[in-house]
Amino acid sequence: MTSQMARWQDRIHAIKEELRELGEMRPGALSKQYNVCGKPNCRCKDAHEPKKHGPYFQISYSHHGKSTTEFVKRDRVADVRRQLATYAKFRKLVDEWVTLSLRLAKLRR
Repeated sequence: MTSQMARWQDRIHAIKEELRELGEMRPGALSKQYNVCGKPNCRCKDAHEPKKHGPYFQISYSHHGKSTTEFVKRDRVADVRRQLATYAKFRKLVDEWVTLSLRLAKLRR
């Protein structure tokens, strides 16, 4: 076995350990939304300086082929951001694992 193969196998082992340590995660994107209400004399409809209502936070994601958008309460935004960051790390680690596994398979052919 080459030293490069050993390094790749060691890295795969390390990736598995990192994956084991990941916490809560969720896919998607968090966005800030503003809206205009239906009240005719509201500040959001001012002709010179309209001030929309908000911000309201939304998360949008697809899972099992279904797109979903949900409102996120302001006190949960930090948690959702952490979950999104964890999911991004998860995807990056899995991609690296697959890349290394393909390299190993190619060398073993």
